[in-house]
Amino acid sequence: MSFLAQDHAYQLAHTVMTPVTLFRTDGGLGVLPSAGLDDDEIEALAEYDPFESGPAL
Repeated sequence: MSFLAQDHAYQLAHTVMTPVTLFRTDGGLGVLPSAGLDDDEIEALAEYDPFESGPAL
C-alpha cells in the first residue's frame, strides 16, 4: 500500500472531520467517507478517524 495514499487519506479525514476508508479498486486506490461504503463491495485497506490518533482498523 502506498504511503502517499495513506497520508492523503489521513489528511482528508482531518480536513473534513469524518472517518474515511482507504480501499483498493481494479484501477488503484480510492478514499471515500466510511459511512457511505458497503463493506461487501470493496477491499478496505484502512480507516482513518479524525477523532483518533491513527488508523481506526
